This record gives sequence, C-alpha cells and structure tokens, in this order.
Amino acid sequence: MDMNRRDFLGRLAALPSLFGATGERPNILYIMADDHASHAISAYGSRINRTPNIDRIAKEGMRFDNCFCTNSICTPSRGVIMTGQYSHITGVKTLNDGLDPARQNIAKLLQGAGYQTGFVGKWHLKYDPSGFDYWIMLPGQGVYHNPVMIEMGRKRQLQGYATDLIADYSLDYLKRRDKNKPFFLMCHHKAPHRPWQPDAKHANMYEGENVPEPFNLLDHYEHRSKAAANATNKVGENMVKSDVKRDIPPDLKGDALRKWAYQYYIKDYLRCIASVDDNVGRMLDYLDAEGLTGKTLVIYTSDQGFFLGDHGYFDKRFMYEESLRMPFLVRYPGAIKPGSVNKDMVLNLDFAETFLDYAGAKAPADMQGRSFRPILEGHTPKDWRKSMYYRYWMHMADHGIPAHYGVRTKRYKLIYYYGKALGSAGAIDKDTAPEWELFDVVKDPHEMVNLYDDPKHQGVVKELKAELDRLQKEYKDTPS
Repeated sequence: MDMNRRDFLGRLAALPSLFGATGERPNILYIMADDHASHAISAYGSRINRTPNIDRIAKEGMRFDNCFCTNSICTPSRGVIMTGQYSHITGVKTLNDGLDPARQNIAKLLQGAGYQTGFVGKWHLKYDPSGFDYWIMLPGQGVYHNPVMIEMGRKRQLQGYATDLIADYSLDYLKRRDKNKPFFLMCHHKAPHRPWQPDAKHANMYEGENVPEPFNLLDHYEHRSKAAANATNKVGENMVKSDVKRDIPPDLKGDALRKWAYQYYIKDYLRCIASVDDNVGRMLDYLDAEGLTGKTLVIYTSDQGFFLGDHGYFDKRFMYEESLRMPFLVRYPGAIKPGSVNKDMVLNLDFAETFLDYAGAKAPADMQGRSFRPILEGHTPKDWRKSMYYRYWMHMADHGIPAHYGVRTKRYKLIYYYGKALGSAGAIDKDTAPEWELFDVVKDPHEMVNLYDDPKHQGVVKELKAELDRLQKEYKDTPS
C-alpha cells in the first residue's frame, strides 16, 4: 500500500533508527511455536507458567495484545503467513491442503531482495518448502522423540528431542551462513502441539502442584450457541489416554472428570513450553555472543492460539478469543522501544509485508495485508484497520466444530456458523443449523453471553453484518 502522510512523517522522525542501531537492513529471525496460547506466556500475564527467555523479547521490544489469525488451524495459518493472502486465495483452507511450491511466498521475495533464507522445523504445508537456500523439516506433524526429518529432500533419522533438535539445526544454519548477507531464518517448533510429550529435563515440572484453573473451566454453555455446547473438544470428556498419559477412571464424569483431566494435560503442555523457552534463550544468547542482537529483528509467535481449559475446551478452530489471538513479541534494538505494548489489531496476514518493508523490498500487489512497521516504531497510521475478518472451513471435520466466519472489532465480535460445507475438502458432508453469536469483548472478554437476540443490540448486529459483507468483498471471499 502507498505510504500516507502520517506514515511518511513518522518514518522521517525515526530516521536515525530506521534500520536499527547499525543503519543496515536487519536480519530476520522468526521463531514460531505450534498451539502456544498467549496466556501461557508470562509476558502476557500468565497465571500458570513462567517463560523468562520469551519474556526477554517483550522486555527488550514490543508486545502485541491484539494479534489475530485469520483461520485458527495449523496448515491454513502457515499458508497465510507465507503468502500474505487469505486461505480462500491460496487454496490452503484445511489441514488436507498444501501450499503450491510455485506460488509466490515471503522466502522467495526475500531471496530476491538479497537475503539468504533458511527453514527449520514444522512446515506442515504438504509439499517441500520453496524459496529457502537451506531447509530441514519434520514430515507432516512429526514426533517429539527421535524424529525423522527431511533435509533438502533426504530423510534423516535423528536422535534427541524435537525442540532441542530444531534449535540445534537453526543455530548450525546461523553459524554456517554467509556473513556478508542478511539472513531470514524461520525456526518452527513442533511444541506444544498435542500429544504434549515433554523431554526428560522437564518431565517432573509441576509435580505435586495444582495448576490454577481458568474461571470458566466448568462452562456449561447456558447462554451460547449449540455449536459451542455440542463441540467435542472438551477437556476430559473428549480426551484419550495419550492426552493424560494414564487410564481415564471410568467412574469420573462431568465436572469432576474435567477438573481431573485438566491437571494432567495442562502440566504436559506447560512442560513442552518450558523446553521451547529454554531453546529461545539459546537463540538469543547466540545473537548476543556474535554481536548480532542490534542487527536482528527477532519475532516470537505461534501459528494460532489454543484453549487452555477455557470454556472447558482444548484445541483451537473456534473464533473465540483464546483460539483467535496469537502471541506476537518482536525486538529490534534502536528501532523498537523496549518494553512497549501495542493494542492495535494486526494479523498473520500482515507478517510478510512487514518483513518486506524492513528488507527494503516492495510487496506484491496481490498481498492482502499491510506492513505494521510504523506501529512497531511508535506511529500507528490514522487509517489502520478497525476490524478483521476470520473464516474456518473444516465443517464438522474435527471436534464437531462447524465451519464459520465472522468479524471482530475493538468492541464486538459477530460469528456466523453457516451450517454446511462450502467447497472445503477438509469438511464433512453434514449440515447443521445455521447460528449467530454476538459478544461484547470489552464487557464480556471471556465470551460467556451471546447477545445476538438481545433487542438492545440489534443496531450493533446490523452494523456488524454490513462490516462483515464489506470485508468479504474487500478480501474477495464470496460464501454462498
């Protein structure tokens, strides 16, 4: 997009730090976990764990409180991040879809801008990565212990724990890089994805402790949609032995089962995060030791959010806050104010254009996001987005969650469960009754009461439906 006057003046004021402390184009280190909810990061005020190394990025840079994904499931979110385009544009709508290697992506564009590019970890886009000078990936979801990885097309059986190995190969790539060129490295952890298998170092964390429960762990969905009540991603009730690492007592039912299972699954989830945090520390320490800290834009994020017993759920997919919100922490000394917090609405759709902006490269016209570099440098454009569009396509395919789309503004969220599969290969051919939900995310941040049928909110409903229609037209999505 063209720079407006405010953006230009903001950049002018920031000229001494335009490219950080060095005056050069930054290296870009993009670290992404899988299913790491922001409320399991202490920089976001976690009540259940501490993440000192991830917190370093927030302390030395910026924390985004309203970073959202456009489709809360692994493969589609990764497709959006790589292309800067919505799922219906890339064709990566479901877990069954793949990103066409011939398609333009951020790695190819940065290569063209003179960057050396590397990828390590969970790719999960069906086909081999393209645009990277070097890559090594887990096949599919991969496993935690002694994983097979595919290095530049060749399978390798590795020994060790996946989180450590992904950091090992990332560091090895940095050590072997051409020091005369900036680098773009994507370090994608498998953890803390289900089935939450920790390493030996962290296996006994939280033993003998009770992890605090979310206040709505025992949500019974009295004031919500049938979609919410009928979903089969409930803690305990819809879990299996591998989730809790023991037999589920047959006599436990209802709330008692939910409380019992929560303690077992959440501890393993947090143990997996502890390993990720340790390895983020290794990466940051390497940058310090090599004098690269001031020359490197460092990002920590996740491919989407995750339910940590909130609403009694695990997993993601829903447009509810815990699933929709992504952690996004970014550090670039000299350009981004340390310890800053931002509440503007940014999307995974924007990542690619932001990286291109820092690389001094022009974004292709068919990208659908917008660089938030001005926001990072303390200058939110006057015309920055006030709403965002979301769509989940996998109708009833997993956990009984219907396909839906919706709009979120700073105050409200409107969700439409449209009741059928619309051209989605990952969907089940099973119609459900269409439903709407409306939440006031300011007064009801945990989304406990559906206001859609409230007479006092019919004006809001009308406005949000009009905004939803506008966004679908803007992003060229035409649901029937």
